[in-house]
Amino acid sequence: MTLRNMYHSPKELKKILESISIDKDVSLLKVLKRMDELDLKLLIVTEKKSFKSVISIGDIQRAIIKGKSIDTAVKEILREEITVCYEDESIERVKSEMVFYRSEFMPILNRKGEIVNVIFWNDLFGENKMAHLSGLNVPVVIMAGGEGVRLKPLTNIIPKPLVPLGDKSIVEHIIDSFVKRGAEKFYLLINYKAAMIENYFEELGIKNYKAEFIREDKPLGTAGSLHLMKGKISETFFVSNCDILVDQDYHEVLSYHRQNRNELTIVGALKHLSIPYGTLEVIKGGLLKELKEKPDITLMVNSGMYILEPHLIDEIPEDCFFHITDLIEKIKNRKGRIGVFPVSEMSWLDIGDWNEFKRTQEIFSKKQFGRFY
Repeated sequence: MTLRNMYHSPKELKKILESISIDKDVSLLKVLKRMDELDLKLLIVTEKKSFKSVISIGDIQRAIIKGKSIDTAVKEILREEITVCYEDESIERVKSEMVFYRSEFMPILNRKGEIVNVIFWNDLFGENKMAHLSGLNVPVVIMAGGEGVRLKPLTNIIPKPLVPLGDKSIVEHIIDSFVKRGAEKFYLLINYKAAMIENYFEELGIKNYKAEFIREDKPLGTAGSLHLMKGKISETFFVSNCDILVDQDYHEVLSYHRQNRNELTIVGALKHLSIPYGTLEVIKGGLLKELKEKPDITLMVNSGMYILEPHLIDEIPEDCFFHITDLIEKIKNRKGRIGVFPVSEMSWLDIGDWNEFKRTQEIFSKKQFGRFY
């Protein structure tokens, strides 16, 4: 059976291509925004409306890591080799390629290099989730001890890690996202309403991972309690705040961390802000250099997820209030290596305050968050 049996109608194909295609001259920022709008991590790149290539979120991440601006044109970072299939090939080959590369869709070309079809994951596999890579067998520490002050009065009743998101608590979603990649060992650093968190997990019953609960005697900041991991962790490990979700293949973050020999890697989320005023740039003497009317600004913010090398535990003071930013400054001051791995704005969900919690609930209800990773 060949792919000719799975053609979309010309009208359907035209609509699909208009949605998932982007011109080679547009900026990486526009690509990221389109990916977020469509909830996709792969787009088709065109030149004069003809097929040229594909671009993935990984391509953009690698470009940003290498120092490329998000205003860089797509054509500047396109890969020389890409994976496509042809209309006279078998469905079995398409399935094999899509599973191997975890592709959301596969462009189907004729031998002239023209797109004649697009096969989506659901076309071949239904609603089944995409295959996950195993092997991320590194410890994961979840910082779950805070009071969640910005979510009061809800957190007067339940601790922040147990705040519901869909049909599960936020901390369960975090754990699930790592278990799908092969992680098995979790440490939850708890303080506020610690007994409630322990009882909740006890009532969950049989789990396909091990979770150890470690209590702080007092609040120790966003990193101070990591000192309690001394003697427990002797390998590279992830750290996640208990109020965030990151839709990303963690293998890629870990690979970046190791290849660059970082001591600490921060997962950074791009954040797009629209300034509702005209901005003024002034030079010496108070003279106007430039006026920009309601500009858009893109920043990279700390998502609250990190990878650490185990020796850093020894650099955290015992029984002392200590933030992750204090540790980062400490590493910087001794010229240690700190890396940043970027993810798109919609790949990062946060429930840290009521505005972000409301936004996250809305996004979560509209998309199957993390279904591709």
